[in-house]
Amino acid sequence: MSTTAAASATAAWTTLSSVNPRRSSFSALRLPSSLRRSLPSRLLSSSPSCSPLVPVSAMASPAAGETASRKKLIIFDAEEDLAASLAKYTAELSAKLAAERGAFTVVLSGGSLVKALRKLAEPPYLEAVDWSKWHVFWVDERVVPKDHADSNYKLASDEFLSKVPIPADQVHAINDALSSEGAAEDYETRLKQLVKNGVIEMSPVSGFPKFDLMLMGMGPDGHVASLFPGHPVVNENQKWVTFVKDSPKPPPERITFTFPVVNSSAHIALVVTGAGKAGAVHKALSGGQNTADLLPVEMVSLQDGELTWFTDKPAVSMLSSI
Repeated sequence: MSTTAAASATAAWTTLSSVNPRRSSFSALRLPSSLRRSLPSRLLSSSPSCSPLVPVSAMASPAAGETASRKKLIIFDAEEDLAASLAKYTAELSAKLAAERGAFTVVLSGGSLVKALRKLAEPPYLEAVDWSKWHVFWVDERVVPKDHADSNYKLASDEFLSKVPIPADQVHAINDALSSEGAAEDYETRLKQLVKNGVIEMSPVSGFPKFDLMLMGMGPDGHVASLFPGHPVVNENQKWVTFVKDSPKPPPERITFTFPVVNSSAHIALVVTGAGKAGAVHKALSGGQNTADLLPVEMVSLQDGELTWFTDKPAVSMLSSI
């Protein structure tokens, strides 16, 4: 990236941060040396034609009394490279946090995100990751039987969970025998028990559960989890888990984490690829938006954590400064 382009990107993201009530800092992904050594050299090049490492702003220090959230944007030439980097990112967080806490709490979404995790189920990660420390949750789920084609659990199980040795009692799926309202209440109750047991941390900043890593996608309309543009659930600020009976995207009944839980995460990896997402990416990252007309993805604003965008060139094609 040229100096001019980098400066333009910095300006765009600085403008974006200025509309958030909590000051954030933004940077390019800084890979640990162990990760850098194992990545293909072309992923680490500074050449404008192939570098996925895009500096989006200088670091900003939080004001007194504020916490700092950190935001990073990475652009990949190929989906294969994105998947490789996402696997290394997740594996290194797993090693670090499992050693520190004795558990690693991972939240999944549905859609194409699950496919992007496939390299975790391959060597060297299949053998190297301590899967016994993993606890898996869902940021949202469709209220359908677990073996239904629309089930996020089934998708994750078929494509990822069945291929790695996570203990079955540490895979926390919703109770598919309950109504949407009952399933949401039951899931929140189970999360609270896991907080009491010390598996899930509580955020001292927000008072909501603090998951180690949320792996999320984004829809073309800018929705995350089952938090859709203009839907009343985006404003829920008391419950940990809520329900939707009129989703604009089928199936209509779902449960979903609320924004206070999403935004209390220690880390979020937001995987957004394809030209169909370019409009929402442009609105989220270009700055100058009306705070009264935010897309749900723009409402992802960590209290005290790190948000990393894993993207490709088509997804950022409408960002003139990239």
